[in-house]
Amino acid sequence: MCGIIGAVAERDVVPILLEGLKRLEYRGYDSAGLAVIDQALQGLKRERIIGKVHKLEEALKQHSLYSPIGIAHTRWATHGKPSCENAHPHFAKDKVAVVHNGIIENYQALRTQLETKGHVFESETDTEVIPHLIHEFWLETDCLETAFVRSLQALEGSYSVAMLSPLEPGKLFAARRGSPLVIGVGVGEHFVASDVAALVSVTQQVIFLEEGDVAYIQRDSLVIHNSRGEVVEREIHISHVQADAVERGQYRHYMQKEIFEQPHALRDTLEGRIHDGHVLEAAFGASAHKLFEEIYAVQIIACGTSYHAGLVASHWIETLAKLPCSVEVASEFRYRQPLPNPNALVVAISQSGETADTLAALHEAKRLGFGPSLAICNVPESSLVRAADMSLMTRAGIEIGVASTKAFTTQLLALLLLTVVLGKRNGTITEIEQSIVKSLESLPDAVDKLLNRVHMPIKNLAERFADKYHSLFLGRGIHYPVAKEGALKLKEISYIHAEAYPAGELKHGPLALVDADMPVIAVAPNDALQEKLKSNLEEVHARGGQLFIFADHRAIMQPSDYIKVIELGEVDELLSPILYTIPLQLLAYHVALIKGTDVDQPRNLAKSVTVE
Repeated sequence: MCGIIGAVAERDVVPILLEGLKRLEYRGYDSAGLAVIDQALQGLKRERIIGKVHKLEEALKQHSLYSPIGIAHTRWATHGKPSCENAHPHFAKDKVAVVHNGIIENYQALRTQLETKGHVFESETDTEVIPHLIHEFWLETDCLETAFVRSLQALEGSYSVAMLSPLEPGKLFAARRGSPLVIGVGVGEHFVASDVAALVSVTQQVIFLEEGDVAYIQRDSLVIHNSRGEVVEREIHISHVQADAVERGQYRHYMQKEIFEQPHALRDTLEGRIHDGHVLEAAFGASAHKLFEEIYAVQIIACGTSYHAGLVASHWIETLAKLPCSVEVASEFRYRQPLPNPNALVVAISQSGETADTLAALHEAKRLGFGPSLAICNVPESSLVRAADMSLMTRAGIEIGVASTKAFTTQLLALLLLTVVLGKRNGTITEIEQSIVKSLESLPDAVDKLLNRVHMPIKNLAERFADKYHSLFLGRGIHYPVAKEGALKLKEISYIHAEAYPAGELKHGPLALVDADMPVIAVAPNDALQEKLKSNLEEVHARGGQLFIFADHRAIMQPSDYIKVIELGEVDELLSPILYTIPLQLLAYHVALIKGTDVDQPRNLAKSVTVE
């Protein structure tokens, strides 16, 4: 995910910009760049590189850049491959420099218009139209503020933008629509960034710009206009962000930290991908509009946790988008000679983007003649992203714990965004899209509230697993894959043998294992299958099994010595697979603590499986 940092001060801001970029590295990126105003020459200077921020730092040592004002950026490729030409900041006539997060949907039309007026473009990006628009409007109005606002009005899509120009050498321009931007307030200096984490080394005082805000930032002044052009005051907040993303901070383990990072990760996954009640198709890349045209089926390939995400997504895709969807373990798909469907979208899911079986399966699907491919991934520069026709980053940030948590829930969210886009294409969700988007927007807060509600009850519940060696997970419908993911988490880090079954399959074998020493964990939302599930659970109870039921505020069975009910509160039915995953992650974590295992690096397992 792209990162923005800007600064205006009395001191040299280049070290501040570099430090800010380093603090944004966890988001993932393929290139980085920085631009400042040379105070002596009153002109723009820029340095851009492919690769990591330390390479940019080394390059800057050769040029001795010094300036009290500048902007910087980390980029992952969407429109245009990773290259120096496509890296930010982008210039127009050496008069305007811009960094941008988001997607400009009408960039191609704007670019054509600007080219007819003599503007020459150096990159393949959507971002480059912004500085050229600003320059064109400045030529017409001779007012940089007016040119900035008129340019924003011409853009369709989502953005957070920071701009500087030697035409007004002491001022930063910033704006946001559909993509977050925060202003840092220092003593005689100001900063702007896409994430508070980029600012914690220079200030704890931050202002969160609201939708449609435009800010004019100088060393000793700040003016903010709202979407109606009115001057407004925005509240200053004190940030409590302290630790770098790769440090555990207050948490005992990375897995624990990553479980509690999920509200933030989900917000990042939504960033710039929904606007005005709609999911932006352009979020899937510049070619998405064309590639989605002839899609009549979906083929998902993945391994492990990512496979479980695909199983959940198949329910969404078939129920909401009304498209047939097949899900297959990548290591099986690549060898079974599947029948190709040129109208099937191949969705390859991987946290690392380097999973050998998933990569091989994607290449096999291409060889066989399946339709276009989409990578759902957490690492922008990964092999899977480079191999696929389109990509959607999950933006979970660095996930160090081997047992995937925030990567899984962000994969589910990304797949739900895909479902909405396919449903719109298929004409099946037109009337409910805004309702779905409203639910999506509520998700991060719902997860935050859920974590606070269930953390301590699950910590206490975990003690009942201290002497257990086997367990059974049950679910029905879309929640059967959630049960599978819960079982995987428990076996990965506590080494308790755990298996998941559709609850209706109890009579077909698993019921023979049920006794007082076999915990049975049930995912039991209040949905159309609740009564069916209740009957299955009664079968367990009648045989003396220990039941641990995760339910919403309308629990389906009353607690007793052999029945423990963990109430999750009100749960949005659409989002329930994501929300019911959270307590199962916490259960696995706390059971592993009691068992004394290595939570973050369980035996025999690796974070990225790069061999067959």
